[in-house]
Amino acid sequence: MKLKEILSPFYVWKRAFEKPYSINTLTEQRPGSDTYRGFHKNDMNKCIGCGSCAEICQNATIDMVPVSETKDGDSGLRPRFDYGLCCWCALCVDICPTGSLSMSNAYTWVEEGLDKDVRETFCYVPGAEAKPWDDEKLGYHKPDDYELLHLNRIPMPHLPAHESLSSFIEMVKGYSKELALKEADRCIQCGICTATCPAHMNIPAYIKAIREDNIEEGLKILYETNPLPGVCGRVCTRRCEDVCALSHRGEAISIRWLKRYISDSVEAEQYQKILQSEITSQNKSIAIIGAGAGGLSAAYYLLKSGYQVEIFEAKQAAGGMLRYGIPEYRLPYDALDKDINYIISLGAKLQLNTKIGKDISFDDLYNKFSSVFISTGLFEPNRLAIDGEDLPGVINGLDFLDDITLGKKIQLGKNVLVIGGGNVAMDAARTARRLGAEVTVLYRRREEDMPADKEEISDAYDEGIKFFFQAIPMKIEKTADNRLNFIWGKAEMVDQGNGKRPIPVMIEGSKETIIADTVISAVGQGTNFHWMEGQAIANIKFGKWNITADRWGKSSDPKVFVGGDILNSVADAISAIADGHRSARAIDSFLQGN
Repeated sequence: MKLKEILSPFYVWKRAFEKPYSINTLTEQRPGSDTYRGFHKNDMNKCIGCGSCAEICQNATIDMVPVSETKDGDSGLRPRFDYGLCCWCALCVDICPTGSLSMSNAYTWVEEGLDKDVRETFCYVPGAEAKPWDDEKLGYHKPDDYELLHLNRIPMPHLPAHESLSSFIEMVKGYSKELALKEADRCIQCGICTATCPAHMNIPAYIKAIREDNIEEGLKILYETNPLPGVCGRVCTRRCEDVCALSHRGEAISIRWLKRYISDSVEAEQYQKILQSEITSQNKSIAIIGAGAGGLSAAYYLLKSGYQVEIFEAKQAAGGMLRYGIPEYRLPYDALDKDINYIISLGAKLQLNTKIGKDISFDDLYNKFSSVFISTGLFEPNRLAIDGEDLPGVINGLDFLDDITLGKKIQLGKNVLVIGGGNVAMDAARTARRLGAEVTVLYRRREEDMPADKEEISDAYDEGIKFFFQAIPMKIEKTADNRLNFIWGKAEMVDQGNGKRPIPVMIEGSKETIIADTVISAVGQGTNFHWMEGQAIANIKFGKWNITADRWGKSSDPKVFVGGDILNSVADAISAIADGHRSARAIDSFLQGN
């Protein structure tokens, strides 16, 4: 070994006699490369707080913290990064379903004079806390050429339009096990959907059950919040899918169809065994008026709580608008009956063809039962309020669909005109097509304003139905050959400002005509409470269109509860189901003296 090599380690001692100094390289501007993975950025307008970034992080770097108010499709939470743990792998950016997360190419963060925990200093919520790199354009963004998420949904097998028009056979065939597993595998389990669902169904849990091929567990999860899964698996308005995290860059999970898969996979005879639970009898009875979605939901949860339940239904069969307002090609009667029969099998008494106020008075009902739940639905169609609507050949959509359910033979003629833009209008139009008519739909607003399910509108187009938008009805006249001359005017949409949707206003001098054999009016529906007479209503407050009640459905009379379409303005099955469940809990609380 050379002498220099032996002595060189001792040269460092000369530093001991020099004045200390620091080499300042931290604050020097040394930008990273254009795609360097530096500190995170988050577009707060895109972020929905789904937590996928936190879930995928292998180092527990990310906590979801409250930053904004919770709203539909947004948890109000945002990711908070701890840079004492971050390994800069960028998996959080790659998995982000909305594309809100990215990384700047900034990598230096200097704090002087620290007088607090250093770890806390280097934690922050991107987008909510201002940082120098917020406007930095360079850095890491998820490449477009690869994807960790499955953004395209698995297609649902359908009957083609030309086949479906020849009968009332169900159009949607349902997922096979193979397809359901693939679709369930797309779910990122974020739970944004659960908050938006009116019934707050545990959607991630039952999708996970499908993924694990545990159908019995999936059925139990469904029934925790929804006793009509076969129904909702077909006709739910699926607001959950509207806010699905994947829908921001791709297609929403087919939540509705996966619910149907679970229900269809279990035979009716197995329900009792799978869903059995210990029930303690309460020795009290509840009357339910109306065997629609709301009434059936309330009945189920009251029965499971140990109460005796008696349901009074004016029609020949239970189901309400589910049976008498939705055609069988969308909701087959056997699927509806499967859900209903299980609820009745738990011990409910079902009184059919029984009208309150005629066959039994509301007073008698009130005095006989410990509590009364009213969920009659909206059974009175609105009028067009134009001359000629009482002419022969002018019918309303609800009566038309009711007659179809009852199997009546209906002669519509060759040309049918449907007025309206909601689901009743679409169901009436598509049913008329199946009866062989050429169908035209008139709606007073724009297509994007139609309240009908977008899927129904698309199917109507596929089935050859014509649409006229911004069309305001004016008059109906009888023609010389006993047909109907429908006169309407073209409308312009007038902006109302302040975020309100524009309203249709007739263009002066506009006048159009359409000749039809039948005109079907489907412009909404309401209800009445003429059947509620006697002393029992003395303490019940009525609004203009409904019974006044709180969010639990409790009226001003603590013994009377209401739910479904007569309470909420949404008027869909899942909202009525949620109302029934909520009121069942409230009735139980009331009867327990809480």
